[in-house]
Formats: sequence, C-alpha cells, structure tokens
Amino acid sequence: MAKGTHMRVTKKLLPKALTTAAVIATAALALAACAPQASTPDPSDSGAAGPAEITVGVITSETGPLASYGKQYLDGFKAGLDYATKGTNEANGTKITVEYRDDAGDPDTAVGAAKELIGSGVTILAGSASSGVAAAVAEQAGQNKVLFISGPAAADALTGINGYTFRSGRQSAQDVATAGTFLGDIKGKKITVLAQNTAFGQGNEAAVKAILGAKGATVDSVLVAEDVTEFTPFAQQVLAGKPDLVFVAWAGATSGAMWQAMSQQGVLDSVPVVTGLGDSATFGAYGEASEKISFLNYYFPGAPDNKINDEMVKVVEKAGGTPDLFTPDGFNAAIMLVQAISEGKGDVDAMVKALEGFSFDGPKGKLTVRAGDHALLQEMYQVKLVAAGGSFTPELVKTVPADEVAPAEKQ
Repeated sequence: MAKGTHMRVTKKLLPKALTTAAVIATAALALAACAPQASTPDPSDSGAAGPAEITVGVITSETGPLASYGKQYLDGFKAGLDYATKGTNEANGTKITVEYRDDAGDPDTAVGAAKELIGSGVTILAGSASSGVAAAVAEQAGQNKVLFISGPAAADALTGINGYTFRSGRQSAQDVATAGTFLGDIKGKKITVLAQNTAFGQGNEAAVKAILGAKGATVDSVLVAEDVTEFTPFAQQVLAGKPDLVFVAWAGATSGAMWQAMSQQGVLDSVPVVTGLGDSATFGAYGEASEKISFLNYYFPGAPDNKINDEMVKVVEKAGGTPDLFTPDGFNAAIMLVQAISEGKGDVDAMVKALEGFSFDGPKGKLTVRAGDHALLQEMYQVKLVAAGGSFTPELVKTVPADEVAPAEKQ
C-alpha cells in the first residue's frame, strides 16, 4: 500500500473453542441488532450520497495449505485498492475500511468469520483461495443477501451459484477450454483426468467432461485423496488406461511428488500431458519433465503487456511481495468492489447491478463480468517452461482471446 493511505486493518480470528451454536446465536443477535436500515440510501435516487464509510470483509488463507495463494491475493488486493482509489482509500466519497480474516483453508472457519462479519453489519465479502471455502461463503452471501467477490477459487459451481456471488479470477472451464486449444480435433480420442478429489479437482473433471467431451472425446478420471503422499499407483493407473491425452489438475505442496511419480512411471514419455502452470513455487517441480508438458496458464508477470500490469508488479514488489499466479485476482477484486461501492451507494442490490456487465481494464487486459451468471471473461495463455540459469522460467507461447475460452453461460 502506498505511503499516505490510511486503511484501518484489524485481524480477529474466532476462538477455536467457540461452538457453532454460539456463532449462530451471536450472528443472529448481531443481525437482529443491525436490522433497521432506514438510513440506507435509495439507489434509485441519483442524487443520493453513499455512506460515509463502508467495511469490506476479506476472508482468505493466510495460513494452511493454500497460504501462498492467499498471500498473492492479498498483495494484489492491497495494490489494487491503492490503484482503484488513487491512494485515497475512498470510492465516490465513501471511506473503505478492510477487515481481514484467516480461514486457514477450512470452510467452517470461513463460515464462522463470514457470520461474524455479516453480524457486525458488513455487506461486502471478498477472498477465498479454496473452492470448498468459497462455496461455503457463497452460501452465506446468498442467505444473508450480501455481495461476495470470490478470488482464486476456480470451481465452476461458483459461477451462477446465486445472484450475490461474483469472481475476480478465472474458473476451471476456462482452464479446460485453454487446454483444448492445444489439441486440434479430439473427436474419438480418450482423455484421462488426473486430479485431487477436492472441489477444485472435481470441478476440473466435470469441466473436461462437459467441454472436451462435447467435442467428441471420451473422458475418464483418476481422482486422488488430498492427503495422499505416494503417487506411484495412480501414475500406473493412468498409464494402464491407455489415454490419448492426460489432463492434470493439481494444487498445493504435493505437486512435486506427483510429477516425479508421473515421470518415473513413464507417463510423460508415453502420453501427451496438458496441465495448468501454477505459481512460481512450482516451476522447479516438473524438473526434466517440464519440456514434455504443454502448459495452459492463467497468469505470470511476463504474460500481459500493458501499463496496469506493469503498475501492479511495481507496487507489489515495492511492498516486498512477489507478483505471481493469483496476484491479479486480488487486484481485480479491489477494482470491482470500488465500482460496486461507487455506483451502489451502500445498497447491496444496487452494488450487484453495478457489477453485472461491468467491463474494466486489469492486469490481464480487458475483463468483463458476464451479466447473466457473473462469469469473469478474460484472456488465457499457452506457456512453456524454459531452462534458465539452473531454474525454469515461463515463456509466453500464445495469448488465447477471451471469447475462445468463455465458459458456457448458465441459464
């Protein structure tokens, strides 16, 4: 955050011993206490001023298995808020205060935090590195009629889940559609999905079946429990199925061990493999296998060529961070919430309306919030890893236009 801004940041975690009943009771009392909203301006009154101050609750992983994703998001969010408010921390005269919560990657923890924030009067939530967490928070947003802008969580189920949930990043269907751009005609081909048995992995499996299956491919899958650390049997299972293509959807600390097993069992020498290029911490995980993998990519700092990306990179680095895979998600979220606050004037339904169909320039170029289901339409990338000085560096192969990888619209 640039010097001179005056964001008030607090961090309050619910005590571990707090029971679900107590959380619900506390939230219910708080909601009842703040129920009267006679002072809320009527958004149809174009001359109405917005509230003097509005609080945004950011719930994401600061600890836990996806803590690195959470940090990338938060680095981008802080840079984006500074950018979108021109360093003032205000949107159309409304001061923005941010309350941060660590969900530790646990849906129950996230729900507790969401209930606490909503109970205290917060009407805008953002964050979520985990798809399971995002789904749980989205449910709270829908039930309590508050705006929720999800971040890195990629599960397709979040798109159109309710009228109050948006996303500031890509979704699995866009990954899968990008993978399809490597393949040409896949009619009659067999594709095996290797993924973790999580909301993220299941989302990718469903997307491959829906998107590439619709083009004539036969799709099967090998799903691996999240706590598994020995991957040889699963690599052997993939190979035994004799697929024409393997689509790998993986996240987290076990990536290196999984790829080592795939390499040692000869999968990469026998079958074309397509996967998403993760954050920079994973670049070395592929080892010699990197040259045998076709990478689809959501973002790396060298992919886009525009001034906003340059600005984000500069600000994040100046603050001591490292721009990475999910930094744009936080930056986009800040732009979106500033738009919502500026146009919505404190009214949730008006904030929702302000985001539907909203097009804006972000670190990845032009992005558009699709009005019907709140999908975020955006460019994607084909990338290769190249050896450089004993490590691997991503290199852009092709930018795939947003309309070529747009997910099917939910009705």
